[in-house]
Amino acid sequence: MVVGAGQAGLSGAYHLRRSGLEPGRDFVVLDHAPRPGGAWQFRWPSLTYGKVHGMHSLPGMELTTAESDDGRPSSEVIGAYFTAYERRFGLGVHRPVDVRAVREGGGGRLLVETSEGNWSARGLISATGTWDRPFWPRYPGQETFRGRQSHTADYPGPDEFAGLRVVVVGGGASGTQHLMEIAEVAADTTWVTRRPPVFREGPFGEEQGRAAVALVDERVRRGLPPRSVVSVTGLPVTEAITRARETGVLDRLPMFDRITPDGVAWDDGRTVEADVILWATGFRPAVSHLAPLGLREPGGGIRVEGTRAVRDERVHLVGYGPSASTIGANRAGRAAVREIKRLLEREPAMA
Repeated sequence: MVVGAGQAGLSGAYHLRRSGLEPGRDFVVLDHAPRPGGAWQFRWPSLTYGKVHGMHSLPGMELTTAESDDGRPSSEVIGAYFTAYERRFGLGVHRPVDVRAVREGGGGRLLVETSEGNWSARGLISATGTWDRPFWPRYPGQETFRGRQSHTADYPGPDEFAGLRVVVVGGGASGTQHLMEIAEVAADTTWVTRRPPVFREGPFGEEQGRAAVALVDERVRRGLPPRSVVSVTGLPVTEAITRARETGVLDRLPMFDRITPDGVAWDDGRTVEADVILWATGFRPAVSHLAPLGLREPGGGIRVEGTRAVRDERVHLVGYGPSASTIGANRAGRAAVREIKRLLEREPAMA
């Protein structure tokens, strides 16, 4: 069974089919989203395909230049691509289906409880991503703020911030993209991050990519919550980033100490008034459905070797930790299927 039909889930489903298993007979793909496109379908309209960093084609079918118009919203481009992909390989994705829990089912099988009923599985690829778990930090005084607080997960685009004073929190790609868009229409913007942002000059080759993935992989091998691959690669310096740095839009302030009714404040006496606080503070892995299996380590994460959960070899996490990038998800889907096939061959189905 595959849970999730984003980049990681579709990659896993493709490799299951390529290995000789038939969709609908030997495996099923469940997805809680209303339509194809994974998390991309929920992205804001101003995130055009040309602004996307490093979208790689799914295995077995290229995303052609004709389809990937840089000026179209990424949600449209990738949504259409995923739709065509599901059709070409006859994956028969069940949606919308909410997977509520995965627990021990007896006889070596897993019991998968869903809004569509219960399923029995001998192996599971969990490819649920992070979009459903936006991370909202807590700061003193947060409940007193008289303005609006929003998160990347429900970012509507820059127009709703016209004429407002906006504090953007977060030093990742989403935070900088939001900030640069909003700065063109807002009355004032302030950029706040916990750590000084790291800007990456020059090319980013295979060697640097492997080193970044290795840092994330080392965390999940120790059972710690994963950091995103992007968090260790730094922000690529584009023309837009260069302009924003030159004009002061990307002048960063350290993290504030508290939130006031009218804005944010630091212990050194500095204050900034704001109408909106936009939290571009990332996401956490959506793995609550696996809780009944007791896979978490004392460090708070699920310890993974390759894609396999160390505490249960029937469970593989794809798009988790080092495979959270688009190219990483493709490779991880293949690796997960290879191990699941070995498991099935070693333990034939029980009557």
